[in-house]
Amino acid sequence: MDTQNKHARIIPGMRYRNAPAAIEWLCKAFGFEKHLVVPGKDGKIDHAQLTFDNGMIMLSSVGGGMFGRLMKHPDEIGGAETQSAYVIVPDCDAHYARAKAAGATMLRDVQDEDYGGRGYTCRDLEGHIWSFGSYDPWHPGS
Repeated sequence: MDTQNKHARIIPGMRYRNAPAAIEWLCKAFGFEKHLVVPGKDGKIDHAQLTFDNGMIMLSSVGGGMFGRLMKHPDEIGGAETQSAYVIVPDCDAHYARAKAAGATMLRDVQDEDYGGRGYTCRDLEGHIWSFGSYDPWHPGS
C-alpha cells in the first residue's frame, strides 16, 4: 500500500488541563495547524483536531466521561506516559530550535540515530512526551 500523500489512519488522542492554551502552544512550538476546534462550556475544549502534514492529533480538555475515567494526566502519575507520539519532520535541527524557543522541556537533545536520521525528545507545556525526527520508517533508505 502506498502511504505517501495519504491521510494518517492512526490518530493519537490527548487530554490537556488548559486545552485552549495547549492548542496555541502546539501550533507555535511544533508547527501543528488547527483543523477543527469545538469549544465547550467554561472555556474548555470538547474536541479539537490539529494537523501536521498528513498526520493529525485529536485533543480535548481534561474532564469527565469515559476517557476522563480511563486516562491520567502526566502530572497525576509522576510525569510518566504510557504512550507518546513520534512525528517526522524534514529538518530536525530547525524543529528542535523552534520547540526549545517556545519552552519545550528537552529530555533528549537532537542527535544522530543509529537507524538513520536525527531526532530529539521533549515534554510539551503540560508534560506530555513527544519525539520528533527526520527518520521516516516508511522510507528508511531515503
